[in-house]
This record gives sequence, C-alpha cells and structure tokens, in this order.
Amino acid sequence: MSDCEGLTLDDSASAAGSMEVTDRIASLEQRVQMQEDEIQLLKSALADVVRRLNVSEEQHALLNRKGPTKDQAACRRTEADKQGRNSKAARPLVPALPLRPTINNGTVLPKKPSGSLPSPSGTRKDVSAATKSTVKRSNSSERMCSAARRESFGESKGNRTRTGSTSSGSSGKKTSEGKSKDPLYNAGKRRVIHCKEEGYVKMFLRGRPITMYMPQELRDTYSLEDKAELPTKKLKLDWVYGYRGRDCRCNLYLLPTGEIVYFIASVVVLYNVEEQLQRHYTGHNDDVKCLAVHPDRITIATGQVTGITKDGNQAAPHVRIWDSVSLNTLHTIGTGFFDRSVSCIAFSKSNGGSTLCAVDDSNDHVLSVWDWQKVERLGDIKCSNEPIFAADFHPTETNIIVTCGKSHIYFWTLEGGSFTKKQGLFEKHEKPKFVLCSTFAENGDSITGDSSGNILIWGKGTNRISYAIAGAHEGGIFAVCMLRNGTLVTGGGKDRKLISWDRYYHKMQETEVPEQFGPVRTVAEGRGDVLLVGTTRNFILQCTLSGDFHPITQGHTDELWGLSTHPTEQQFLTCGHDKHVTLWDAVGHQPIWSKIIEDPAQSAGFHPSGCVVAIGTQTGRWLVLDTETKDLVTVHTDGNEQLSVMRYSPEGNYLAIGSHDNYIYIYTVSENSRKYSRIGKCSGHSSFITHLDWSLDSQYLISNSGDYEILYWTPSACKQVVSVENVRDVQWASYTCTLGFHVFGVWPEGSDGTDINAVCRSNDKKLLSTGDDFGKVHLFACPCSQARALGYMYVGHSSHVTSVSFLHDDSQLVSTGGKDMSIMQWKVI
Repeated sequence: MSDCEGLTLDDSASAAGSMEVTDRIASLEQRVQMQEDEIQLLKSALADVVRRLNVSEEQHALLNRKGPTKDQAACRRTEADKQGRNSKAARPLVPALPLRPTINNGTVLPKKPSGSLPSPSGTRKDVSAATKSTVKRSNSSERMCSAARRESFGESKGNRTRTGSTSSGSSGKKTSEGKSKDPLYNAGKRRVIHCKEEGYVKMFLRGRPITMYMPQELRDTYSLEDKAELPTKKLKLDWVYGYRGRDCRCNLYLLPTGEIVYFIASVVVLYNVEEQLQRHYTGHNDDVKCLAVHPDRITIATGQVTGITKDGNQAAPHVRIWDSVSLNTLHTIGTGFFDRSVSCIAFSKSNGGSTLCAVDDSNDHVLSVWDWQKVERLGDIKCSNEPIFAADFHPTETNIIVTCGKSHIYFWTLEGGSFTKKQGLFEKHEKPKFVLCSTFAENGDSITGDSSGNILIWGKGTNRISYAIAGAHEGGIFAVCMLRNGTLVTGGGKDRKLISWDRYYHKMQETEVPEQFGPVRTVAEGRGDVLLVGTTRNFILQCTLSGDFHPITQGHTDELWGLSTHPTEQQFLTCGHDKHVTLWDAVGHQPIWSKIIEDPAQSAGFHPSGCVVAIGTQTGRWLVLDTETKDLVTVHTDGNEQLSVMRYSPEGNYLAIGSHDNYIYIYTVSENSRKYSRIGKCSGHSSFITHLDWSLDSQYLISNSGDYEILYWTPSACKQVVSVENVRDVQWASYTCTLGFHVFGVWPEGSDGTDINAVCRSNDKKLLSTGDDFGKVHLFACPCSQARALGYMYVGHSSHVTSVSFLHDDSQLVSTGGKDMSIMQWKVI
C-alpha cells in the first residue's frame, strides 16, 4: 500500500440513480463518517501494538539483537493488511493520513521507538520517551567493553535537511513499500539502520539521525549482524607526566626502594629517578587527594574523592591501604562513612602504625580514627566547619592527634572511643588567618607554619606557644619538614624560600626556588642532603639548600586539550589553558622545551615535515612555532572564538583550522612552512567544528560539528561536496573524526553525542583509540564499523580524556586529561 492512497466514490452509491442527489450525498457522508471512525480505531490499535512490541523488545534486548522476530513482523503485516482492506472497502470522500511514518528518504521504518503516530485529530505527537541510561565505569586497569550500544531517540521533527550532509537523508526520492525494508539492529539500547540500496548505515544521537556512507566495495557484503573482532594489541600504562601540587599537601615521600611516591588524577606514581622507571597503583576510580606512608615505609594509604563504580553508580569516597612493593590493595576503609572526599590522612607512629586518622571534606570535616587492619572505626567527631589542612598523630603519644586549619590548631585525645579537644591558645601572639602546616620536633613539641609567615612551637602536652619565630617568611609558610638529623626545613609560598633551622630554631641556610617553578607546596627528605620539593605549579624538584634545583617531574596547571605527536620522531607536544606549550621526549620522558604564549591554548598540529607546529588558542588567534628552536614563525587571527582543530594536509601544502564560530579556515602553506596565505573559509555547519581529517591526496576534507553533522569539502575551493558518491571511496589520511562509517562502533550505550571527545587511528590502520568523558581510554580494532564493537578499556584519568594520539611508529599511545591536567603514555603490547 502506498503512503497516501486516494479514495473514490462507492460504485454501489453511483448505481442508485433513483435517489435524489441530496439523499445520495447525505447517505455517503454518513457512511464515510462511520468508516473514518473505524479507521481511527484501527490506528489506535496499531499504535498500541507498536507500543507493546517496543516494550517487549526492550525487555528482551539481548534475545532480539537481530531485529524484529518473524512473529512481530507478521503481526505488523496483519495490522497493515487489515488497515488496507478497510480503507479500500470504505473509499471515503476525504484522503486518509499516512498510517506508517517514514524517514526522510522515503524508506519505511520497521519500528520507531520514539517516533510519531497519527493522533485522532490528524496531528503527530510523540508516543514514547527516551530512557536515560548511565555509562559504566570500572576501577580495574583493563576491562573488556562493548561499545556502541544505545537506542536512538527517534527522528526529530525539527531536523534540518542539508544536501550532502550525512546527518540527513541521502535522497529525496520515494521508495515504494513493496521494496525490502532496511535491516534493523538493536544493540542493547541503540538502534542502527543499514540501507543496502543506498549504501549507508544510520545511527541516532539525541534523536538526530547520523548517516554514514560505506565504501562501494562493502555495499554488497556489509552486514550489521557481523561480529567485530577484539583488537590484536593491548595497552599498558608506561608513564604518567604531571604532579598534583596545585591544591594538595603532604603528598610527596621517598621510599626505601629509592622511589618517590606522589599522585596525579587517579594514579599513584612510584618513580625511581635514578633508573628512570615508573610503577603505578591504579586501584582508585577518581581523584586521589591525600597520601600517607606507614612507619614501615612499605605500606601506603591514599584517599580519594567521590567517584563512579564499574556499574555506573556513585562511589563513596574512601581510603585504600596498599603494599608499595606488590601494589596489592590490603584494605579499603571508610566506604559509606566519608563525605565528598578524604582530605587528610596519617598513620600513628608510637604503636607500630596500627591506627589511621582521616578527615573528610564534609561540612563538619569529621575526624575519624581507624584500626585499619581490622577495618574498624575506633571513634569520630566533628572537627570544624572550616577547612582542615593537616592532621597527624603525635610521635610518642598514640592517642593524641593534632589538626590545623582556618584560624585554629586543635589537640585531640582519644580515650574509650570518645574525643576531648584542646584548642591552641595564641595569647599575646597575633592569631593567623590560616594555620597551614604542622610537624613535630624530636622532643614532642608541635611545630606549625601559618599564613602570616610565623613559625610557632607548641610545648608537648600543652596547648600554649612555647616559642615563636615571627616573620620567618614573607607571606605564608606552606610546608614544614623535620629531617632525621633534627634540622627543620620550612618552605614559603609568596617568597618561594627554603630555610633550614637548627634545634634551637636559629636560621642556618636559605635559598629561593626559581620563579618558573612556583611557590613551595610540600617538602620531603631525600637521600643525603637532597630535598624533594613539590610546588604549586605542579613541579617536583630535587634540590639542596645551596641552591641547586633540578626538576624531575612537571605538568600543566590548567585544563589540558591540545595534543599532537611528531610525524617522524618519538616526541609529542601538549598545550593547555595555562598558556604553556611543551614539547616532550617520549623516550626520556622529559620536556625538550616549554614556551609560554599570550593566550590559553586549545589545539595543536604538526606539519608533516615536523619542522613547525601550529597552535590554536581560545581567542581566535593561532601561531606557528619552530619545532627545533621554539621561535615564533607567524601569527594570524581568524574570528574571536576558540580554535578546536589545527590540521595540516598530508603533503603539507594546506592548513585547515576548525573554529567554534562554525567555519573552517583554509590556508596555503609555502616557503618551507613559513608563509601562510588564506584561501577562504568553508561555510555550511550550523554548530562549532569539533574534528577534521584530510584525504590522502589532500583533495577532500571531512568535518564533524557540535550538532553531530558530517560534511565533506573541497578545501582548495572552500566548497561543500554535495554528492556523497564523490567521497564514498576516499582514502583518509587519518581518523580523528568521532562520527563516520569506519568509527561509529566506538559509541557506547546511552551516549548523548558528547561522551567521546577524541578518536585516533594507528598509523598501520589496525587500531583505533578513543578518549571519553568518564576518564577512560579505549582500544578497538580498526575499522570499527559494527554496532557491537568490542574493545578494551583502561583507567587512570580522573577527568574527561580530551585527546588521544599514537606516536609515529605506533609503539605508544598518548592521552591527555582535561581537568586532571595529566598526560599518560601507554605502551602498545
């Protein structure tokens, strides 16, 4: 039956010649009304059948992955036949509405979970709502995952039709209902349509259809029912760049193995500087905020913020206690007790470290004490309504704990599960705004540093000041460290000074941390006379009080987005909102050079020769730097919004720039990559540009946008390609677009279109990696053009993964975290 069938007068009515014309008309109108009522009842029944089928298929999704069953199809055909026979018998005077909705190329949809059906009044309305689903997260370092399982929300009535856009239909030509229907694959909660005649696959993101055209050679052989293979390689975390010193304290220690332990994102790093080796504890599923080392100097405790479980549910903050040799988790404590995050932890010292104290980040900043081996809470109490910066056990009194924070220092005594508190009395001394750090002297005195730059010594067993060094630093004292020989070392914030004091608190030595490293955040004792210093600019320094500073770890200090790997060397470049551009040695794991630019950086791209690199900023300005000397080659400005993509053509003669102003700017590149001349801009997207890829011959460009559009371009003329047949068989130099036939299998169940931030194909074209909004790096086989694609999932980042990229020889994969500001290097094994 056609979509709309014309209806004529009943032959029996025309044969009644003896009746008056008016009587005949009245009789016909009455019969038409009766038939229309019956039609509406049938339509309602059909809508109910479709609704019931949808419910049934959702409940049995795993059993119905190959589409509608024969019984369901027969049921639909039966209803359609009834509808057709009824309308033919009735032949009313007015035309009937289409009984089945169609997509914009005229192909009949076998089912429409969130589509529209005619209402009795003749209008269309939604008959079902999309079901919100959560994305699974895992706390294991490697987990097999099945991607691309989501159900579309149906086609939106307001969708815009654009010629050549793969987010709309491929053709305006109508096809008859007698032709074969498109195979429909229900992968979990995701609907995917394969149109063999037109040679495309269509999936849906937020109700918007995304049409992706396959190469000509696959049109006859491709099937949605084929199973995707697992990738032949896996990833192993090899190196983590960065350190969280900007907002965390007391998070840097030296272990007996010679390893330095610290954290960034959800990874705790054990770094042997001499051997240039890293090991990683990856038991956490979100940001690590605090760290403590047991008196045995082997057992370590780390606390984290509220995270996400492998089931996608919210995971309460907790403390994990683990072995630094085997990296095995020994105990997990505080799950369900702590609120928001764990901000301070410390092991006891005088009783062999059998107890652990912790302060959470709730409104009351609850202090709790635990027998960590029995996973038993011994007591807890509201500590303060203000932030707590440090908590520690007294070195000789097992039941005494000292906490400090805003305008206070408290001395707590735990007896029989109950706490008693003594508040420190400043008396004649000016009360500081913040007591920032604390430690203990050999004789048991407490030593604090405050925001006024004073060092205060509190007599053992008292809550009074026994000695004070006023103005020891200009500005706040961020760190105090008691060395094994009884020397006290203090670290300043504003003045960036490291000062050593003898047993009688006389100044011994003084040195200043260079400005580029930033204020001191924490100080720890190293080997010999070496100190380990963490700074607020996320550097870890090895230094001596004689003024020798050597950075061993550094990272970005603001959100990180830009990443590009060198085309021929084992190097990669990162840039972020901190205005820092850094070129890294992927073998030596150290920066080759770093440069500060005027604007926050958003994107980067190497020229194929590797001699220059282009940097896009958030202001519309972009610049080109010499890779060897980091000198500025040229500066240009296109628009006033952020530039999300900088992509050179394969032979290096063009540069394409994707902007948030919805345009793609095209430049010619000449004079050894030193001269840039603008050809024009590609206009056609209705949302900001997210990704770009060039064809191997540089003749075509493919782009994705924020509204899930896929468009093709002839960059030399800045014209949109309106015929899909011209680009169906194009070989692409790279796959970084998140939408396309070769990559659509990476999209997981429940995706809203923004969950996957980055895609990268390996240079041997066998692997495909993605970075998502949930801190996960995924690895798939390439191409990934099956809706039930299987892959591996890796954890480490605690924020959205903003970019992934393989090194030129595919030996390593580099990923960047947005808010966690970390860079992770994964070995391909």
